[in-house]
Amino acid sequence: MDELQQHYRVGGMSCAACQATVERRVRQVPQVEAVQVNLLTGDMTVTGPADPEAVRAAVEKAGYTIEETADKAAPTDGQRFDVTGMSCAACQAAVERTVKEVAGVKTASVNLLAGTLTVSYDRPTDPDLIIAAIEKAGYGAQRHDARQALPDNPSLLQHREAATIKKRIITSLFLLIPLMYVTMGSMAGLPLPSFFTGPDAALRFAGLQLVLTLPVLIINRKFFINGFKGLRYLAPNMDSLVAIGAAAAFLYGLFAMWRISQGYATDDMALVATYRHQLYFESAAMIVTLISVGKYLEARSKGRTTDAVSGLLELAPEEALLVDPTDGHVRTVPTAQVRVGDLLEIRPGGRIPVDGLVASGRSAVDESALTGEPLPVDKGPGDQVTGATINTTGALRMTVTRVGADTTLAHIVALVADANTGKAPISRLADKVAAVFVPAVMAIALLTAIVWLCLGYGAEFALSTAVSVLVISCPCALGLATPVAIMVGTGQGARMGILFKSAEALENLHHIDTVVLDKTGTLTEGRPELTDVIPFQGQGQAALLRQAYALEAASEHPVAKAVVEAAERLNLADALAEDFTSHSGQGVSALVEGETLYAGNRSLMDRLAVDCRGADKKAENLAKEGKTPLYMANDHQLLGMLAVQDAVKPTSAEAVTALHDLGVRVMMLTGDTRLTADAIARTTGIDAVIAEVLPQDKDSAIRRLQDEGRQVAMVGDGINDAPALARANTGIAIGAGTDIAIESADVVLMRNDLLDISRAFELSAATLRTIKQNLFWAFFYNVLCIPIAAGLLYLPFGIHLNPMFAAAAMSLSSIFVVTNGLRLRSFTASRPVAAAAPAGPSLLDAPAAAPTGEAVAETVSESEDAMKKVVHIDGMHCAHCQAAAGKALESLPGVSKAKVNLEKKEAVLSLNGEVTDDAIRKVVSEAGYTVTSIADKKGLFS
Repeated sequence: MDELQQHYRVGGMSCAACQATVERRVRQVPQVEAVQVNLLTGDMTVTGPADPEAVRAAVEKAGYTIEETADKAAPTDGQRFDVTGMSCAACQAAVERTVKEVAGVKTASVNLLAGTLTVSYDRPTDPDLIIAAIEKAGYGAQRHDARQALPDNPSLLQHREAATIKKRIITSLFLLIPLMYVTMGSMAGLPLPSFFTGPDAALRFAGLQLVLTLPVLIINRKFFINGFKGLRYLAPNMDSLVAIGAAAAFLYGLFAMWRISQGYATDDMALVATYRHQLYFESAAMIVTLISVGKYLEARSKGRTTDAVSGLLELAPEEALLVDPTDGHVRTVPTAQVRVGDLLEIRPGGRIPVDGLVASGRSAVDESALTGEPLPVDKGPGDQVTGATINTTGALRMTVTRVGADTTLAHIVALVADANTGKAPISRLADKVAAVFVPAVMAIALLTAIVWLCLGYGAEFALSTAVSVLVISCPCALGLATPVAIMVGTGQGARMGILFKSAEALENLHHIDTVVLDKTGTLTEGRPELTDVIPFQGQGQAALLRQAYALEAASEHPVAKAVVEAAERLNLADALAEDFTSHSGQGVSALVEGETLYAGNRSLMDRLAVDCRGADKKAENLAKEGKTPLYMANDHQLLGMLAVQDAVKPTSAEAVTALHDLGVRVMMLTGDTRLTADAIARTTGIDAVIAEVLPQDKDSAIRRLQDEGRQVAMVGDGINDAPALARANTGIAIGAGTDIAIESADVVLMRNDLLDISRAFELSAATLRTIKQNLFWAFFYNVLCIPIAAGLLYLPFGIHLNPMFAAAAMSLSSIFVVTNGLRLRSFTASRPVAAAAPAGPSLLDAPAAAPTGEAVAETVSESEDAMKKVVHIDGMHCAHCQAAAGKALESLPGVSKAKVNLEKKEAVLSLNGEVTDDAIRKVVSEAGYTVTSIADKKGLFS
């Protein structure tokens, strides 16, 4: 039995602190082993045999309420089982039907390809009852072990199955070839020993066929074991059809031998001659052998459908270099022995074994295997590194933060695997057909035999026709049609950095007609940057920025951080402030170099009675550009303005265009001001804007769109987006977003690139198209072939389908479906992932807009100590080259900052001392690159 879990609904929680308080108080209750609270839903899960009344009292004592209580012996949703012995859609339908009959089971969904069963409950149910029901139906089952770090490699499992079948085929062919020689050699004029020819040798001739056939049937006994077991439990499957067909042919052969014996006993040589040509032993042996060949090819093909998951699993290194904390020695240990807090060494070219933080060293890390991003990412102390990525250049030492099932790789593999365990809604029709398909085929086969017997065509013809119907009607293609396409589609998505959490999400995305985008962190970078410094009253930009730094250094506001980062970058972070005061919702003030200064919004200036009339037009223009103005003043007058902007991501506009090309309407949902939102909408081409929306109202905005009849996809990255992501028909989370947003979404974009939205749409459409093709072929094949096998074309055209050809045709149908699904492996989006995103010009390097205003006298003075040099560099090809060139230039005395632009092949040097051109050329050359020109560039923001 699983550990006892109690489920509660907690009311009154409003923030993370509430959540932490409830968990802490409940954890103190005796016999509580673990507590988990979901802030969004209010659900609380308590593990352990604690007294429910004690839990209730603890929650109420903390100031919250218990709205609902339920004790459950099994999880309410999504418990998984591994099922063995299934071979076709009928098996799948039988398992689902059997499990749904267990009391307490709400839904049961089987993935035939993955061999998994997902069960949800509407009341407490012992999982062992599920297993017992499956075993009673003739299959094997066990609870899925979710604790293992990584699952078994599905590709290896498929190849092992293929290897086992291959051995059976080789042995069967060793016996089948002489059997076919004996039975059909005379038709081709091949000689046969006289011992087996002539009327007197008929029984010996039949006995030889029996001796060669029996081992083939024994070798392939799996068909008979599984097939008759299914019949025993009234759950016939594909193996049942094969078993009945082969057994019928074999038993008819035994019957023919008996009739031959009767002919000898009564000296009726005509009877002997008749049944000598009605031995069906070779058909029985050929049927099971050909079906095995089809199964072998199918297993090989199915192994290729899991290549994406297999490729991810193979990324995890088996060993790690552990640094001994006592003596610093490095030793090799199995990755499974690594623990959180360990210090690991990652050498150049080595694969990072687990997740962690860089403790020392610098390098470029190739994360393409997990994110699809082609360029290596520079990493230094404090940066996060992910298991299964590759350290390309320098040596690193990292502190382990996550191991085993908690690593990013394990989560990705789990997401892909979970997506494959579910079913797409389009598969429901196939499920309904599969539930009655095999019994219907058996009835058709019986009816076929009766009809031909009544028409006087004899037992041999009637039996042959009935066996052909049984063998050709295998529902394998029907069962594989959807899961093959889903598995390949989700795997291809994983390669592209697009994770679909379920098959339903993969299908539903194709039906979306409206995409709603969050602004901050989704359309924009999520990091405000200083864009404009506009001094008034005759002072320079450098002086104004120094004063702004002093005022904002103690503030935690995002706008303040942008100002501080810009000042530090330009070596203007040297002014100090005293008596710092925060004016809530308005700004800050402090004493700077003996003068009281203020920085804030217009309302703060109004409160101080500072005349801003001449700057209002400039502030309005900045707001229309999507920028946030920051006023600077002293007690008497306005000193200047600064502007901060959360820059739009380089690919946002193209992503919106790509969605428009797909016929999707694009909207923005933001809590920002209407002016700022409209500015970004104009820049990116967004169709409509819903602005100034509180976080708690985003869910309602999505619901209103759905009430209009729209199929809505919400794209976001923050905690405040989680309710809207859950409300939308499809929630799409940006991979760099918060964990709670990712948990609430149906699709996760690992690369943080909005262009991946259109790629996900195209992949969804391609997968759904493949599923429809597969289902059409599976249905069309049976609709066409069953009447032909039943002899529909015999009377008008004389066409009679031999059971051996029926077996071959059945195998080909499954292979066709799998092969068609494999075409998704070559899927490429209309906008493929670029080698590098174009680096847009820095707004800090652009000329500052000139301030306007009737009452403001502006003087902008350029600072002599802000000299810059522009160095044009040849030989840079990637992000690593960019980082290496920048590091080399910043090592020069007198260079405070080197900003390298890979696209322009140039570096802009900020200087705080004398630096010669020869020195610049030397360090760049030593780094492996060539300087083509050097130019001086004066001015702080020029």
